[in-house]
Amino acid sequence: MHPFLLTYPAFLTESSTKTQTAEIGATVIFEAETEKPVKVRWLRDSKDIASSYKYTISAEGNLHSLTINNIAQEDALGYAVIAGMSKVKFELKIKESEVKEPEKAVSPDPAVAETKPEEPKEAPPAPTGSSAPDTSGTVSDCSAPEGLPESHRPDTRQDLTGLFTEKPQSGEVNVGENITFVARVCGESLLKKPSVKWIKGKWMDLASKSGKHLQLKEHYDRNSKVYTFEMHIIAAKANFAGAYRCEVSSRDKFDSCNFDLVVHEARTTDGFDIRTAFRRTSTSAGGKKKMGEPGSSTDAGEDSGELDFSALLKKREAVHVSTEPEVDVWEILQNAPPSEYEKIAFQYGITDLRGMLKRLKKMKKEEKKSAAFLRKLDPAYQVEKGHKIKLQVEVANPDAEVKWLKNGQEIHPTGSKYIFESVGNKRFLTINNCTLADDAAYTCTIGEEKTVTELFVKEPPVLIVRNLEDQMVMKGERVEFECEVSEEGAQVKWEKDGVELTRDESFKYRFKKDGCKHVLIINDVTKEDCGHYRVKTNGGQSFAELMVQEKQLEVYQNIADLTVKAKDQAVFKCEVSDENVKGIWYKNGVEVKPDARTHITHIGRIHKLTIDDVKPEDEGDYTFVPEGYAFNLSAKLNFLEVKIDFVPRQDPPKIHLDCMGRTAESTILVVAGNKLRLDVPITGDPAPTVVWTKGEKGSFKEGESRPEPRHTWTVKNGEVLTDSDGRVHVESTKGHCIFTIEGAERQDEGVYSVIVRNPAGEDTADINVKVVDVPDPPEAPRILSVGEDSCVVQWDPPLFDGGQPVIGYVLERKKKKSYRWMRLNFDPFKETTYEAKRMIEGVPYEMRVYAVNAIGMSRPSAASQPFVPVAPTSEPTGLCVDDISDTTISLKWRPPERIGSAELEGYGVEYCKEGSDEWIPAFPSLTESTSVIVCDLPTGEKMQFRVRAYNMAGPSLPATLQQAVTIREIMQRPKIWLPRNLRQTLIKKVGETINLVIPFQGKPRPQVTWTKNDELLDPKQVSIRNSDTDTILFIRKSERKDSGKYEVQVQIENVQDRASVNIQIVDLPGPPQNLKVIDVWGFNVALEWKPPKDNGNCEITGYTIQKADKKTMDWYTVYEQYRRTNCVVSDLIMGNEYMFRVYAMNMVVLSPEPCLSKDSAYIQKTGIVYKPPSYKEHDFSEAPKFTHPLVSRSVIAGYNATLSCSVRGIPKPKITWYKNKMDITNEAKYRMFSNQGVLTLEIRKPCPFDGGVYMCKAVNDSGEDIIECKLEVRSQVTKEDIKK
Repeated sequence: MHPFLLTYPAFLTESSTKTQTAEIGATVIFEAETEKPVKVRWLRDSKDIASSYKYTISAEGNLHSLTINNIAQEDALGYAVIAGMSKVKFELKIKESEVKEPEKAVSPDPAVAETKPEEPKEAPPAPTGSSAPDTSGTVSDCSAPEGLPESHRPDTRQDLTGLFTEKPQSGEVNVGENITFVARVCGESLLKKPSVKWIKGKWMDLASKSGKHLQLKEHYDRNSKVYTFEMHIIAAKANFAGAYRCEVSSRDKFDSCNFDLVVHEARTTDGFDIRTAFRRTSTSAGGKKKMGEPGSSTDAGEDSGELDFSALLKKREAVHVSTEPEVDVWEILQNAPPSEYEKIAFQYGITDLRGMLKRLKKMKKEEKKSAAFLRKLDPAYQVEKGHKIKLQVEVANPDAEVKWLKNGQEIHPTGSKYIFESVGNKRFLTINNCTLADDAAYTCTIGEEKTVTELFVKEPPVLIVRNLEDQMVMKGERVEFECEVSEEGAQVKWEKDGVELTRDESFKYRFKKDGCKHVLIINDVTKEDCGHYRVKTNGGQSFAELMVQEKQLEVYQNIADLTVKAKDQAVFKCEVSDENVKGIWYKNGVEVKPDARTHITHIGRIHKLTIDDVKPEDEGDYTFVPEGYAFNLSAKLNFLEVKIDFVPRQDPPKIHLDCMGRTAESTILVVAGNKLRLDVPITGDPAPTVVWTKGEKGSFKEGESRPEPRHTWTVKNGEVLTDSDGRVHVESTKGHCIFTIEGAERQDEGVYSVIVRNPAGEDTADINVKVVDVPDPPEAPRILSVGEDSCVVQWDPPLFDGGQPVIGYVLERKKKKSYRWMRLNFDPFKETTYEAKRMIEGVPYEMRVYAVNAIGMSRPSAASQPFVPVAPTSEPTGLCVDDISDTTISLKWRPPERIGSAELEGYGVEYCKEGSDEWIPAFPSLTESTSVIVCDLPTGEKMQFRVRAYNMAGPSLPATLQQAVTIREIMQRPKIWLPRNLRQTLIKKVGETINLVIPFQGKPRPQVTWTKNDELLDPKQVSIRNSDTDTILFIRKSERKDSGKYEVQVQIENVQDRASVNIQIVDLPGPPQNLKVIDVWGFNVALEWKPPKDNGNCEITGYTIQKADKKTMDWYTVYEQYRRTNCVVSDLIMGNEYMFRVYAMNMVVLSPEPCLSKDSAYIQKTGIVYKPPSYKEHDFSEAPKFTHPLVSRSVIAGYNATLSCSVRGIPKPKITWYKNKMDITNEAKYRMFSNQGVLTLEIRKPCPFDGGVYMCKAVNDSGEDIIECKLEVRSQVTKEDIKK
């Protein structure tokens, strides 16, 4: 609910506050009605109008009117009326003299037709977006429907000085049709995106009502920097009609716009409809109505219109309605059901149905004031879902029974959902744990009377429990963004770079709900899908970034040419970087199809083509083409024909390798984990024995003896003569010896020798095997620095490169609380320092690194320490010099305006000499305080100082003094600033602590001296502590001897200042003296006593007199605060004997001991005739006499002052106060008090003009007395005045 809707009234109707046309010299009346009786302002050309002979302003309750008399040409201007925050504009136009006609009275009764004035020859063009003035009484602008109040019509004639560049316009729609309202806001001057609310009525926020019939959309144009907000109403219903409001806010800026929606019933074509007789003709271009054309209704007259009867009633000439005077149409309408209104209006010639209904509704409100309800329900209530609400009515009869209904159904108490209460004449309905089902109309009835309200249940904001995760994928893959919200079935909105995503025909985006989970699915992502994705609810939002990479396919192992013999197996093998890539094998350009001899396999990244039982026709060029990539891998298959010649029986063995001999080496590379297969062709007859040996890594030189082998494997006639370790397999076939290691490991690297022997001789060959692997993972990366959305990370190369040089590194990052790592680069990055960007400020991240060589990618490194991308703070503000001395300077400043998401670690203070660029840190570490004292500075030097704020991102920009400062102490005169409470006597009780803090100024530090009664203080009794700015006098436990005048003096060289403080230590008083019974008569006793010897160092303020029956000795107080030293105790009991005692009282308390009467007083019984002595009656009258004089005073202006004195006299004298001999009794500035003879004059906040001679005069029948004093009022002295 917006506050001003409750505080400021809006206009209900402005039936007369419309543009009017009048003649020169005529009188025009404008009227407006408000919701409440409030004060309104009338404006003429944006200036206030005051009542005068020209303008008459009146108000009767809610109805306000402005009368303009004797209209002149200069009155043809724009006018307006303002009530609170609502404003209605209208105009006054002057007719030309030739079209002058006598004015005709306008009947307020809609049943009486008005006379239509002649229209001007040429109507002025209507302003864009507003209703143009129409003298015919009908609205010619279709953009502003006639049924709408003008206060809700958009006023586009005024300058758009708010946030809106385009306001939503009022509109009309038929039931079942769609309509869109658009608002535009310029974002060029805004620091952040504005927030917009669409509201129906006064407080119903439409954001929670989004669904089938209502959609809210927004988008941002980066070129024009304009935000566009749209409200789409789909398949409108009749209850959608009403007043709407659009509110836009951005930080301290706010703007709103009202508009209306009118929903018409669906048009019917079958059957007779009585409304067809009242339909008006269509509106032609230009806003004029076509009258009398074919197809228009003839029953309703010339100006009939489509479902609008206002034109027929207002300003018509041709239609005259004849009604019988004795028939009261309004009484008939009030007693008829609403379904008969149209028939009655047709029967009695009422054509303005809308005006008739408004008037009828108003008449019912005015006529029928409820007799059963003293206070009805408010029109509407709003409550949040899950909360409770209490509906209250006040009834006239406390015993009346009420019924509560919900949507017309009576509510029965069930459980704790509904609670009915009756307190006096108040009735309550409490609805607990409100749900959306409680959003309904509620009625309270008493008999036939009822009061109705509407309850709106506002759903709580939907929060995002689990945020979106950043993702990096390859082109063509499927992406799923998943989040979790706090409530099932909640509505969420997905956006990409600020543009809302919708389900399209290509099914590019799919939206899935699963309880509280919401998933956005993107199929076949492309480069265009990169960007920031956002999911929004009415209670929060979450961001995630999508990065799409097009990775080049890398070939890890190419296919090689093969030479095979008949019946052998040929295997073409290649390895690519992407295990999901498929491929096609070709032979001489023809696709190879798998068959019994040909096998095609694809396992992970490895693609194989295997040809069993090779034949001569298998010879050719073989090619592997990866799908989706424009390159291929080729190799050739050579068929070897073996010709068998006659060989003698004694054929020495021979190893057929490319490189032969003892020094020959053939280096074979094998990837760790793959199979190592050494197939060596050999010949010899008889079949030779094959011996495989493995020596140390490296080769031996020619001429050196061969080192002893570490491992030996022997094969003879195909049988293994030596055992193996399980991974090594050695076999021999005719013409071949094969050595195989399953899953090669790093320790398998070395020099393998094969030796073949038979009786005819032997042959030897060495083969160097190198096992290569992926690198070891690098160490955990280090974060060198962070920025607002970036960081610089560094790492060390891996300790082992896997036998192949490292060609680069791949980096990944993730949010600390997430489990998803997102790759930052696909192409290996060659350096060991990388700057990662596009991170969210304030969110903690972690980084890790992979090393890449020709074999593959290593395992990931350990994650880095968590870090938060932050930007440095802004510079500190308000740097200034607080104090300075010969070697020190005191600086102070305020924190930066922008701290950022990282905590402020502290401030660094630096200084340098003027003209130098060498800044020296003032402190070894950062300081958290915003004020420091820099010491050990060179005296007389000009120094420059600067301060920088530090956070995780580093130092901010420096805040520097505007000019250099000379290190030299500035002389300042000593001055004591005596506190105001010490300028009067300080009164303390015995035993209390005295702590006087007296500030002073002066540089260099002044010398402070304390004295009491012109003598130095004893340090054993009084403690004195001095600082640079104040001095403290401290007495832990005061005694009466501490009373006196204390004087403090501050002195610098020959300049000094003094101040004095009077201290009064008060104690308990002693008992009064010599209490005597002076006389006893009747039931009365006269007592007299003397004041105490010890008054406790302060004035005796009164006495307490007590009596006690001598039998019981129970003491009872007779008088308290009694000021005299004699009294009469009355109303004593006859036959009793009494004792008396008196306590003295001062400002501390009663005296600890009383004074007892030495004699008792006996009250004689009845029957004993007391014969009083005859004496002349004493005259107790006494002329007034002042017992305590007025004391002349000097006070400070602006603080209340009092003058006091005491007087006695019998009878009580009349007191009169004078200032400079002028009676001031009745002046409001003074207050007079009289209490027990003590007179006080209080002067409120005196000024220098209140100084003078004040006199107090006491007068009674016995005489008069006068006393006077002088009062001086001093002006306040400020520090600036002292410096001057």
